[in-house]
Amino acid sequence: MSSTVGAALLRLTSRSACSQLRAPVLSTTSRRNFHGSPSQRTDGVFKELTSMRVRTPWVEAFRKQEKEGKQAAEPSGKPEVPKNRNLKAKHMNDSYHSVVLPLAQDPWLLDTYLNSSGHIRLGTIFMDLDALSGIIAYKHTGEDVTTVTASCDRITINSPLTEICDLQLSGRVTYATGRSSLEITMQVAKAPLKGESVKDEEVLINCTFTMVSLDPGTKKPVNVNPLIVKTQEEKRLYALGERNSQIRKERRDTSLLKHTPNDLESDLIHAFWQKQLQYHDPYNDLRQPENVVFMDATRLRTATIMQPQYRNRHHFMIFGGFLLKQTFELAFTTAAAFSHKRPTFVSLDPSTFQNPVPVGSILYLTATVVYTDPPLIDVADEKTNQNSEYTRVQVRVDSKVRDVEHGHSKPTGQFNYTFTVPKNIRVMPRTYQEFMYYIDARRRAEQVKRTLNEGFGLSARKAEESLTE
Repeated sequence: MSSTVGAALLRLTSRSACSQLRAPVLSTTSRRNFHGSPSQRTDGVFKELTSMRVRTPWVEAFRKQEKEGKQAAEPSGKPEVPKNRNLKAKHMNDSYHSVVLPLAQDPWLLDTYLNSSGHIRLGTIFMDLDALSGIIAYKHTGEDVTTVTASCDRITINSPLTEICDLQLSGRVTYATGRSSLEITMQVAKAPLKGESVKDEEVLINCTFTMVSLDPGTKKPVNVNPLIVKTQEEKRLYALGERNSQIRKERRDTSLLKHTPNDLESDLIHAFWQKQLQYHDPYNDLRQPENVVFMDATRLRTATIMQPQYRNRHHFMIFGGFLLKQTFELAFTTAAAFSHKRPTFVSLDPSTFQNPVPVGSILYLTATVVYTDPPLIDVADEKTNQNSEYTRVQVRVDSKVRDVEHGHSKPTGQFNYTFTVPKNIRVMPRTYQEFMYYIDARRRAEQVKRTLNEGFGLSARKAEESLTE
């Protein structure tokens, strides 16, 4: 199949070249000028962020693969990272990179960032942030290694965007101990005037990504340059990176895949089971309220074939930012379908990229509302406002990939998005798997609350004012 495609590509390009050689020369009076849209090599990522992503046309990468007769996803097994590679410690600012999206100046660029209601599509911004993280990572590690996105630790809205303006995306490596992983901190802000710096109140988005460096030949982790930390601000950022690393370890150690729910969570599961019995007891007057929706009724699914326009710099795997955009937009749609209201984005909570997604494979996404806050049932010693005007909705998006022939499948990531909706609505689990989803989401929600108490994020009413969606 692949050799047939390769031959077809060769015939197509050779015929095009021959037709150009034989084309008759038109007189100046009969010549017609045709105009087309500018060529676009990628799937919408801002052009200044594609330099580290796509360096070779797909047709050339495909021909090379055909000639070598091997699958690009398969490691060669031979180490390619030089043994004498320079691992000298670096400063944070050595990896600093920024780019300005001239949205206020370029209406055609703005056209690719707006949705039908005139709001900036956050999913497209997330895609740009992932591209930026790649540039920053390679500035720190050099290009001898393969650096991939391991997780997105947080993306939060810091301040509302009240007008369409130029946006500055910037970031740097803020945590690296010398092992294979590094944390990158980025922000999106209103672009400052020349000679001025960004003000805190003009920062729209804060986020952190964790990247891992691999040997291109063996696909095994390799060490990267550690960081030199000197200033108070650098020490603060480095300490946050240490804390995030510790939180990730604690989350793995206490995962529901390894341990049963604790006593409080077990009591909560029992309370939900009792509530279900009450709803269906003919001798009980309690019935399922109109604002309570069973979890399985909130589920939405998509299936998409992965085209080469979505590839990363290694040509045969899908760019992580594309997955962020797809999962965000499905999560947004799920929250909207659940509440019948327009959701407002709060945060992307800790999410993982488990396995790469090959070009040409089928990506399956499943989104589910797994938690609402205020919850339907309070735990002991917890009092919530059950009449709250707004509900915080957590949507879990699970992704898996299959080859076109649907032979093998594997999970590729879990993404956790939180929105607010202007409605009093609750989700209710009723199977054991749904209870585990609910408990896991509840733990994440508690972490989100702690972060918001530390000063990150917006109130639901304030967030609605932002021209982002």
